[in-house]
Parts: sequence; structure tokens; C-alpha cells
Amino acid sequence: MSGEANKYDASQIQVLEGWEAVRKRPGMYIGSTGERGLLHMVFEVADRAVNEVLAGHASCVDVTLTPDGGVRVADDGRGVRIDEAGASGISGLEALLTRFQTGPGTGGRHDVTLGFCGVGPFVVNALSSRMTAEVRRGGARWVQEYARGVAVTPLTEAGTSTGSGTTITFWPDADIFEAAEFSFDGLAERFRELALLNKGLEISLTDQRRPGESRAARFRYPDGARDFVTLLDEPEETPVHQHIIGFEREDPRMAGTVEVALRWRDSQEERIRSFANSRPTFGGTHERGFRDGAAAAVTAYARKQGQLTTADPDLEGDRIGEGLTAVVSVKLDHPEFEGPIRDLLGNAAVRVCIEEAVQQHLGRWLEEYPERAAAVIGRIINGVRRA
Repeated sequence: MSGEANKYDASQIQVLEGWEAVRKRPGMYIGSTGERGLLHMVFEVADRAVNEVLAGHASCVDVTLTPDGGVRVADDGRGVRIDEAGASGISGLEALLTRFQTGPGTGGRHDVTLGFCGVGPFVVNALSSRMTAEVRRGGARWVQEYARGVAVTPLTEAGTSTGSGTTITFWPDADIFEAAEFSFDGLAERFRELALLNKGLEISLTDQRRPGESRAARFRYPDGARDFVTLLDEPEETPVHQHIIGFEREDPRMAGTVEVALRWRDSQEERIRSFANSRPTFGGTHERGFRDGAAAAVTAYARKQGQLTTADPDLEGDRIGEGLTAVVSVKLDHPEFEGPIRDLLGNAAVRVCIEEAVQQHLGRWLEEYPERAAAVIGRIINGVRRA
């Protein structure tokens, strides 16, 4: 083959922008074109609605799987802006639905990102055969329609409205997605988890896809992480202590808050779930701090009660987990994620802050409930000595 035929230069590079790039490689933006990707489509649209509730501007989010294969996400918040967004010359609504977001929200601890990487509803629009948007704001109702990422009608006033809010409905493009459908259980799992981690959040999920077989669920948990521990524990398991230990604390050293709940069960299985800004994590400084703090509290109390002698070494953080169910949730202004899929929390200050908080609170609980403490400590020490 000649040198000319092997020549490769910039003229051969194809640059795709906007909706074309999304439709060319959808997996880069939502993870897959199967069931997982469909779930993330819902999460990317629900992001903004959820944050309206958490900011105190709305009371609930309603998600509906419609009979014609679409998904409707509605809230009773302020309504997306319909005036021009900056120098773009288009409305705030159209900018939201036709422009990339820069990534996870900038609200720090007060902002939740449900989707694959916080790319926003524009990606959903680009991967949908059709999308409709309704905004109720300032006493008026406004509507606009889109197809495959492009507005096909102008933003039009369509009557009056007595309330405010935003409703976005989309239909995934059958040319892109495999023969898969939205998983009600998959959506319910994430929405339940989100409501457990945010006490003021209410989300409803309704499935209308099959006539006569409608399903519905409502998620709202006033006790937060304590409710989470209750749900994680199996009904047939016997708690070592009925009372769920829990606390919340803000610490300026880590620029954020921590919520912890825990209980030991008569089981050998450890269940520790950790989250950062409502995002599931698989370890990191918050989980390490929790383990170290719990081990320090248990060690100090056991030595005081004579259950550990001076010859016994201190208990380590990895040795207190047998039968333990715990939820550790931090909300940080500046989270630092590590790992190939950003599932490890790396903020160094978090470990120290949580270790101190857990040691203090658990240590106080052990002192206040000596009978329960004896059962917990005895179980842990017997497990360590058996190992």
C-alpha cells in the first residue's frame, strides 16, 4: 500500500457535537442502551425535580410510566425559567433541554445527582424520539415539543395555571434502545434509597403500562438513616439490641454533615452502606472513619469494664462488623471522588471528623445502656477470639 494511502491527518477526523455525539455513542452518557441506560434516562430528568424539593421550592416529585411507553416526571416547584438564558437567545427551558450541563451540580451538599454522570436532561432529549415539556409559572402554562434533541415547536403559552411546576415527558428512541423496558423495581430501589437519605424528600412512582395492573409506591422516610437500617435488616433476624443508634452532626473541618445509624444483629453478616452526597460509594474516608471510631469506642468501653485486659490488643475497625448493619451518609460542599467509576470518597478531613463523632456518640450510648452494651461487646470480643 502506498504512503499516500496510509496518510492520516486532521481532515480525516470527524467531529460530532451536541445531540449527534450523544446519539452516536449513547453508552458514554447513560452507561448502556439496555435496562441500565433506561433507568439513567429517568434519573437524569428527575435530578432537577428532586433538587427543587430539597431546596424547599417543591413538596414532591411524581414519576409515571405511561401506557404508551413514555415516562412523565412532574414537580410542583417554581417552574423552569421561560425567559432568555444569558446570551444564548433561547429560553431557560430550551437551554436545559438542548445544551450539555457541565457535570454534577454546583450546590455542594445541597445538590443531588441521580444520573450516570450528571449530564442532564439534554442527553435524554437527544436519545428520545419525542419529548414534551410543560412549565407552569407566573399564572401561565407554557408548552414545547422536541424530537431527538431538537425543538420542533416554539415555546407557546397554552392557557392559565393556578399553580407552578414543571412536567417533562419523554419516549426513548426505539432506534437506539434494545428490546428492554423500564424496570419498576430498579426505579423504586433508587428512589427509596434517595428518600431514605434525604428526610424532607417525597417521591411517588406509578406504573400505568398494563391496563388493570397498575402499581404505585410512595417514598418518604422521616427518620432517615434509622429507617434505612430497619429496612436493611431482615425481619427474621434477631437484633442484639432493639434500639437503633443514630446521630447527625455538622463539622466545618470537612465542610459538611454526617448522618450515621447502626445496630448489631444475631448474624455473622456485615451490612455497611456508605454514601456521599446521596451517591452510593464502595468505601472511602467516611467508611474508614466510621469503622475506626466504632472500634475505638468499643475498645475503650471493653477495657473499662474489664472485658479486654491490658494484654489484649485494641480492636481494629475491620473486626467490629460481624452482625452489624450501618448506614454512613455524608453531604459535603466539595466531595472528592476516586476510583475508575468515582465510587470511593477521598476527602482526608472526613475520616478524622467521622471517627471522632462515632467514637463520642457510640461511647455515650454504651455508657447509658450497660445491659445492651454488654451484649454488643461480648459478641464482638467472642467473634474476635474465635477468628
